[in-house]
Amino acid sequence: MAHVLIIEDDSMIAAIERDFLEANGFEVSVAMTGKEGMKIFDGGAIEAVLLDVGLPDTDGFLLCRKLRDISNVPILFITARGSDDDKIKGLGLGADDYIVKPFNPSEMMARLKAHLEIHQRLLGVRLQDADDNKPDIQVGDLRIFIKRHQVFRGKREINLTGKEFNLLLFLARHPNQVFSKKYLFEMIWHLDALGELATVTVHVNRLRDKLNEVEPEFSAIETVWGNGYRFRVEE
Repeated sequence: MAHVLIIEDDSMIAAIERDFLEANGFEVSVAMTGKEGMKIFDGGAIEAVLLDVGLPDTDGFLLCRKLRDISNVPILFITARGSDDDKIKGLGLGADDYIVKPFNPSEMMARLKAHLEIHQRLLGVRLQDADDNKPDIQVGDLRIFIKRHQVFRGKREINLTGKEFNLLLFLARHPNQVFSKKYLFEMIWHLDALGELATVTVHVNRLRDKLNEVEPEFSAIETVWGNGYRFRVEE
């Protein structure tokens, strides 16, 4: 089972998370500070991180950015800071999910397993068909290789997280169709929306930013005001 790192300064909450994970077969390491968490993470073999925002020696948002700069493992915030601004900030820094305390351990487990499944599938398929240079989907200079989980604009690879890739792939597979944020959340995250629609907005914006790192501007992902998003393709 996966090795999960908990970075949480509240010993009672850390114990609840640890006990629940271990009861479900996970290997768990616990850090009470950001410095200790980075030391454990640098030791290798960590496959997911449960991260608090309020840590005694650093800001959890800063730590998320550091982790995301060096790894694509799932990062789930579990924190008492539940404002929309905090959620958007955390997701914008690369976190895969944002859970607000108090939380249901069963929901935490469901979300963690979903993210791990996607991440592990991504790792597995990257090793297959590495020599296949024919894209599964091509729109202009955008090329999507499904089995390899790779996206290119021209000759440049666009590094996407698992959720960003799945979001782009879903939209590109259904050109010129409009999908609501609620529908996209349920299709990509495989969970009921439960008011987490800001998650979709953040991921769409981040996806656009990454695709626009290459000129000319990539404008196929359109906002349909009051309805959602669509991947526009000229017919």
